[in-house]
Amino acid sequence: MSGIRSVTRGIGSYLPEHILTNAALSERIDTSDEWIVQRTGICQRHIAAEGEYTSHLGLVAARRALEDAGMDAQDIDLIILATSTPDQTFPATSATIQAELGITQGAAFDVQAVCSGFVFALTTADAHLRTGAFRRALVIGAETFSRILDWKDRGTCVLFGDGAGAMVLEAIPESEANGAGVLTSHLRTDGRHRHKLYVDGGPSTTGTAGHLRMEGREVFKHAVGMITDVIEDAFAATGESAETIDWFVPHQANRRIIDASAQKLGIAPEKVVVTVDKHGNTSAASIPLALDVAHKDGRLRKGDLVLIEAMGGGFTWGSALLRW
Repeated sequence: MSGIRSVTRGIGSYLPEHILTNAALSERIDTSDEWIVQRTGICQRHIAAEGEYTSHLGLVAARRALEDAGMDAQDIDLIILATSTPDQTFPATSATIQAELGITQGAAFDVQAVCSGFVFALTTADAHLRTGAFRRALVIGAETFSRILDWKDRGTCVLFGDGAGAMVLEAIPESEANGAGVLTSHLRTDGRHRHKLYVDGGPSTTGTAGHLRMEGREVFKHAVGMITDVIEDAFAATGESAETIDWFVPHQANRRIIDASAQKLGIAPEKVVVTVDKHGNTSAASIPLALDVAHKDGRLRKGDLVLIEAMGGGFTWGSALLRW
């Protein structure tokens, strides 16, 4: 339905209290702070406590986003949670969050696109809001990747952390949006690459959660090209460019990928929001976590043009351009 814009009303995030530094990791596996920082840019990551689940992380982030929006949970009629680490196979972890928020109306469901999950969830929420079927949505990215890591595999366990971020979107008439809202989004999947980044378990295969496996060089090789592809699509769809955007908020996977992508696109370094050093790769949570950091420190302001992008297992990848 034309004439509707999905406008950001609030943002919030949550990180578990426990911080696992590179130095602490080097006491458990054959690695070092220098090795990790040089290859990834990561200095530390947050790890969920025993008994602290993905729903717990997502719930706190959701409440903080609602507070930032000045809204009550009862104002929400759609919850979309992006996660690859649900509390259970079913019900959807979003349903657990919905119940904890005391919401009984509307719909709640999960989406699974790994590290691209938040971009996929945002795009899905935007599509639903623009139909007029829903008015306000909570879009959440929440992960406890520490639960699916092989802590003996230094090629993967040094990369990931736990966390959650949430955004409140509201459908309003385009005539009242003053240019704000989701302007365009572009999603891709190519399942031919699924064995380059995957989890070696699942309900219908092994009956176990499994562990994350990755061909790091292959992922890096594809990442920059795929990311720039969907960003160029976003620029072509809107007439915007690397010069006109205010902020580039990429998925926080690896500092080298972030820097290479920005350089290839001609995005100035001072426009790039980077949190991978403090958070590690939090998969679907990384973009809303980074957005919240930029919002809280005053960089991200009303009217700013923000470009987000991500790539994840599948391979999945996507971009979205929104005016804050």
